[in-house]
Order: sequence, then C-alpha cells, then structure tokens
Amino acid sequence: MCIEVTQSSDPWRILFPRPFGKVLKPLPEKQLSIEGADPLLLFGFNDVYLRKIENAFPETHITARGTEIHLQGDEDSLEQVERVFNEMVVLLDRNDTLTEDDVDTILALFDSDGESAPPVDEEVEGILTTPEGEVIKPRSPNQKRLVRSARSNDVLFAIGPAGTGKTYVAVAMAVAALNDHRVKRIVLSRPAVEAGEQLGFLPGDFYEKVDPYLQPLYDALGDMLPREKMAEYLEQDRIEVVPLAYMRGRTLKSSFVILDEAQNVTTSQMKMFLTRLGPKSQAIITGDITQTDLNNRSDSGLIQVQHILKDIDGIKFIYLEREDVVRHRLVREIIAAYEEHDA
Repeated sequence: MCIEVTQSSDPWRILFPRPFGKVLKPLPEKQLSIEGADPLLLFGFNDVYLRKIENAFPETHITARGTEIHLQGDEDSLEQVERVFNEMVVLLDRNDTLTEDDVDTILALFDSDGESAPPVDEEVEGILTTPEGEVIKPRSPNQKRLVRSARSNDVLFAIGPAGTGKTYVAVAMAVAALNDHRVKRIVLSRPAVEAGEQLGFLPGDFYEKVDPYLQPLYDALGDMLPREKMAEYLEQDRIEVVPLAYMRGRTLKSSFVILDEAQNVTTSQMKMFLTRLGPKSQAIITGDITQTDLNNRSDSGLIQVQHILKDIDGIKFIYLEREDVVRHRLVREIIAAYEEHDA
C-alpha cells in the first residue's frame, strides 16, 4: 500500500462551508491516494479516525471519497497530516488492522503535549563521560526532549522504533545519577518474552536462560563503566539486571529503574512494575509499540498505559521517530526501506 500525493491545480479554492455556516479562509490543498488500503479500516467506522485527525489539526479540513483524500489547510499542517496517513497505512499493512489506540499513538508522535522539539544544533549538556573519554549526550531533537523530561519527571515513557537511542540514553542517565549519588542503585529490567524460542529447551538455570534477553543492557553498561567498577557494582547489587518476573513484591527506594522492551509486557505487568517505585526513585520505560512479541497486540501494557496515565502530573511520554536513529548511518535507510516494502 502507498499514498500518492498530488497538488491541486487550484490551490486557493474555497472549501464548502463547515457546520453552522463557518467558512474557512482560502488555503492550499493536497490530494492523497491510498490505493491498496481498505478505506473502512483506515478511516474507521463512520470516519471516526478522520475526525480524530481533523481535531488534532483544527486548521485542516479532510474530505474522503473512496481511496481519495482531499486536504485543505496551511502548508505545515498539510505536511504533518500527510505523514500521519503514511504512518497509519504502514501500521495497517503490518497488522492488518488499525485501532483507535493506534491512531491516538500516531497523533501523539506529532503533538507530544504541544511542545516543540528543540533545534538539532542546540547545545545540550553531556549526560556522562565514558572510560574512554567520550561524552554521551543526546544527538537528536527528541533525545534532547527525553533527557530534559527525565530530569523533571519521576516517570518517563520513551516510545519509538529500534535504533533511536531510547535504552542507551536511559542507561547513561541512570549511571550518571549513580555516580553523582542521586540514587543508591540502578535496576535494569526486561521481560523474557519467548520471541520464537522456548526457554524450557535452553540449557542452564533460569538466569542462564534469560541472560540473552538481558545482554543489551549489559552492553550499554559496559560502554559507560570501567569493567572493574561494573563488576564491583553488580557484586554489591548497586546495579541489578533482572528479568521483569523478579520485580514482583519489591519496593525500590532511592533507585533509578529502567524497564526495556516494554511493548512486551502486559497491562498487569506494567502496573506491577510501576508500583515498585519507592521514595526518591525514578523510572524510565522504553519500547516500540509497533513491534510487540505478545500473541495479542492489544494486550501490550505499553499501548494501554498511554491512555491510562496520560493526565498524571510527573509522568511524561516522549515519542521518537525514524529521524532519531543514531546507529550506523545505514540503519535509518534500512528502516525506511522496510517501511517502504511494507507499504
């Protein structure tokens, strides 16, 4: 599926009046074609998804007929609405369905509490200096927002695709907090979801079986701490790397807690994790809501928590995009190529 875009030959034609006789001022127009997508699934029952998009971009008017979408609004809004529809088409093609939660999440990518992203070239204080002398600092606008928000909120959700630095930045902030004695310990956790492998058939005890799932967290720590210091902290339990199942029943005081791959936790597991926080503790939860390994995608606690906790002061949601990818230069192009293939 793909969206084809055509500019109107008459970009200043006035739209038909809106309800109650309100007439929009003459504005540019854009025509989108969604050949290959089911309009009923893409637009929602009674065009409810279209209305959501229009409410999110009040300066844009949307009209859909079959596989054609007509947009009218200011140029910036038209570009953003086009990107919203592109994301919806990719998600619909990947999952064969599109839910109201999906649309809300996509819209949140373009309006995270109305804040604008800081300029890319804006100087931001480094988070941490590695044993090799490298300064770790945010490298994209949304990473900068992540760092700033984590410094002013006790619970932060960082949601975005692979390679956007969610986990790496979170671990760097945790290590910096431990080094500065702002917390007494770091607790890193991941769900041990059996993504294509059955744990029971793997050799060793439980920790040996789940160790491969936790290795990315060890890798990040290894970049930020000398080997001897890391081993010392692990031995003293000042740093813990544990599967999510081992978090139940604990109260974590003066701790920096990170839950990684949170798209693979259920709603009850997410509640269990969040309620472990004790006094003087902070949590960062990272995940990619488009890549859950749960049998039923709607069971993902990371998807549901966006709506459950969205209005609580001290809890912040930051959304990262493909443009925030900071791995090898080819990773962004690889992701784009796969998205184009899916479309």
